[in-house]
Amino acid sequence: MFLCFRIKNMDVRTGLIVLFCLMGLTWAQPVKYIDCGSTTGKVIGVDINPCPNQPCQLHKGNSYTVNVTFTSNVDSDKSTAVVHGVVGGIPIPFSIPVPDGCRSGIQCPIKTGNTYNYQASLPVKTEYPSIKCVVEWELRDNGNEDLFCIKFPVQIVN
Repeated sequence: MFLCFRIKNMDVRTGLIVLFCLMGLTWAQPVKYIDCGSTTGKVIGVDINPCPNQPCQLHKGNSYTVNVTFTSNVDSDKSTAVVHGVVGGIPIPFSIPVPDGCRSGIQCPIKTGNTYNYQASLPVKTEYPSIKCVVEWELRDNGNEDLFCIKFPVQIVN
């Protein structure tokens, strides 16, 4: 009986170790970002998955998950994401599959003082050039004001 108990404990410990190792591989990396004018909200944190190093290397043909945690300073019935790659100071639109923030992890209507976790996919098209740039990601409220505006550096690679 003692042997069965010991084997079960060892199996549980081994399982937990494996689980924690796997979780470490899948957790998103916090990203260094600049707030570029969040007027009606406050950014708490940003992470991108996968992004083991910074600047994040975005491989053509892959898709990345961008997670932004923010607090709203306004009520808003809707939210719309606008994404640009800034190259040489010129903003170039990035297409995202779902620009509606209310379909990207946010429970709408947005309420003043609540914290939200916006989550969106950033597909990197194969036709994008291999280049270093800055991604500017805005989430706009009813009045077209920025609930958040963040900038973070990336490198698009093959």
